[in-house]
Amino acid sequence: MKKYICIDIGGTSIKYGMIQEDGNFLTTGEMPTEAMKYGGPGIMKKAESIVEGFLKEYKPEGICVSTAGMVDCEAGKITYAAPLIPNYTGTEIKKTLEEKFHLPCEVENDVNCAGLAENFNGASKGSKISVCLTVGTGIGGAILIDGKVFHGFSGSGCEVGYMHLPGGEFQDMGASSILVKKTAEYKKISPESINGKYVFENAKKGDADCIRAIEEMCDVLGMGIANICYVINPEVVVLGGGIMAQKEYLRDMLRKSLEKYLLPSVAQHTRLEFAQNQNQAGMLGAFCHFKKRH
Repeated sequence: MKKYICIDIGGTSIKYGMIQEDGNFLTTGEMPTEAMKYGGPGIMKKAESIVEGFLKEYKPEGICVSTAGMVDCEAGKITYAAPLIPNYTGTEIKKTLEEKFHLPCEVENDVNCAGLAENFNGASKGSKISVCLTVGTGIGGAILIDGKVFHGFSGSGCEVGYMHLPGGEFQDMGASSILVKKTAEYKKISPESINGKYVFENAKKGDADCIRAIEEMCDVLGMGIANICYVINPEVVVLGGGIMAQKEYLRDMLRKSLEKYLLPSVAQHTRLEFAQNQNQAGMLGAFCHFKKRH
């Protein structure tokens, strides 16, 4: 069976693995990105060392890369990366890896990869139109139509985090990082002294400040998701990101918020689901993207 190298480059860690054609991983690993320390050039060194390591043991058919930042899929390069990863904008991932290893390489944005993974084997499998949102430090989005990512005219389709809502940008108001900030503000304590886990644990015990912060975040998410639904009319909206591990607590709250902002005729045709491919989503999606191009 054919094998492929998968690399998922995030702001905090780089995940990697060897995947078979059937979508099963033979082996996986993880290393710190150390983005602030070494920037884009350091990331490329790490990616090269991952490929070198695999080539000692396997004969892969190609290299599949998922990465943070805006990606030009044709050229396989980073067109824009947030300050979180310095000197990454302009990095020619595809060209560098293909020239060094003489293997085909394809590159796609990490949120688009998460959407592809859910479509391949997850919460949006079999759907015609789906939206995948990753709620973390920011909010990223992917639109999939008939199993293909909709990139827009110049590659920035579904950059929903920058969408304007009353009060500011969607990701400044609805990302999980805001939960901690708000809870700290209500409790008049330092945000450094608590984390997301603290907020949910105490909300479940009935803490009014924590419940209020979560409800406000869900309200913003419902409003943002509703706006996306009015434009795209997806069959299913898939929610991912670390915070969505709290799906049992959030599910009803998010559904209620979505229904508050959506017309009933639209709401009844919109499913809200939670991502199923947590840790391997980027790698699996990168493989799906590669296969669509080869």
